[in-house]
Amino acid sequence: MGWITEDLIRRNAEHNDCVIFSLEELSLHQQEIERLEHIDKWCRDLKILYLQNNLIGKIENVSKLKKLEYLNLALNNIEKIENLEGCEELAKLDLTVNFIGELSSIKTLKHNIHLKELFLMGNPCAFFDHYREFVVATLPQLKWLDGKEIEPSERIKALQEYSIIEPQIREQEKDHCLKRAKLKEEAQRKHQEEDKNEDKRSNAGFDGRWYTDINATLSSLESKDHLQAPDTEEHNTKKLDNSEDDLEFWNKPCLFTPESRLETLRHMEKQRKNQEKLSERKKKVKPPRTLITEDGKALNVNEPKIDFSLKDNEKQIILDLAVYRYMDTSLINVDVQPTYVRVMIKGKPFQLVLPAEVKPDSSSAKRSQTTGHLVICMPKVGEVITGGQRAFTSVKTTSDRSREHINTRSKHMEKLEVDPSKHSFPDVTNIVQEKKHTPRRRPEPKMIPSEEDPTFEDNPVVPPLI
Repeated sequence: MGWITEDLIRRNAEHNDCVIFSLEELSLHQQEIERLEHIDKWCRDLKILYLQNNLIGKIENVSKLKKLEYLNLALNNIEKIENLEGCEELAKLDLTVNFIGELSSIKTLKHNIHLKELFLMGNPCAFFDHYREFVVATLPQLKWLDGKEIEPSERIKALQEYSIIEPQIREQEKDHCLKRAKLKEEAQRKHQEEDKNEDKRSNAGFDGRWYTDINATLSSLESKDHLQAPDTEEHNTKKLDNSEDDLEFWNKPCLFTPESRLETLRHMEKQRKNQEKLSERKKKVKPPRTLITEDGKALNVNEPKIDFSLKDNEKQIILDLAVYRYMDTSLINVDVQPTYVRVMIKGKPFQLVLPAEVKPDSSSAKRSQTTGHLVICMPKVGEVITGGQRAFTSVKTTSDRSREHINTRSKHMEKLEVDPSKHSFPDVTNIVQEKKHTPRRRPEPKMIPSEEDPTFEDNPVVPPLI
């Protein structure tokens, strides 16, 4: 069953940036809502409200929506028109396919002076004799009824016959109320019987049956333990029983009433829960993946399905794993062994057999901050461990072989004898020739003429030097 919550309104107010206090249009159709509440407090500025195809049984908590212009309550369980006097701006009201039998309740709409359109088709009152004439005469502000325009001549005729039509409508309402009371009693009795049957099933024996002899139950249970049917057969029988019950429910004839709609909804919820239970049983726990065989042989596994590259150098083996960029490093666990490396990524194993033996203690794992890749560097060892007896054999690398080759060549090299008298060494002292040091000449200072100089001429126009 659905309820009107703040979260539900916000999810349906995306066009208004999820702001509900200034919301002008709201659509809450097909939400299995049973009661109309909270909207008049949270959304005071609403102009359009869609509530069709729900299970609302009463019009309530909308009187404070002063700006409401259009209210759609089609396909609900409403039996009476009420509590709409406060909707001062209401211009259109849709109550199609409800259970309104009290046609006289439309008199409450006289206060809605702006009401122009009204839809009552599909209601029990729409099948009353003189239904249209009664509505037209009761609500003079209406312009359209059930999608058909009201003409002035039709209104005049309805007003003239109103005194005759009203008693007939009252009698039809009484008959409808008596029928509804009987249907409600039958629905309540049926609902109580169903509850009792469910209680019996829940309080039944271990195998769903009632027992009077305790010894019989124990013996039957012991025999059942020894001769237990497979789970698949039980699953198939339960599935057949559920399908038979479902077919019986949908093929059973019933009246279209608010109680039948609620019963249909409960049945659909029950079927949905049964399907969820069956799907949970179908989900089998996957057996753990074999990473190492019984013989102790490691297997190559890539359950996370990530790309990787392996580089085999002379000194070390480098494994580059393309781990997801935004994955938290705490979800990654690295385990380096002498012959293989295992990386657990979110619980999924990645295992790779190495081409050479490595040193686990000297290995290192680093993660790139830009790409998120995981780089594991594993240095090689010079000894390999064979299976069975622990026999250590030295492994010669290419560098060791090259050194041995150079040593053997140096042993067989013939040295040339050179006469030391003919050997001359260069004179280091004469390599760089020293230049003679010449002292720098100081620039002669410029002689400034003084007043005592005979060639000095004092010009009064020239200002004195400072």
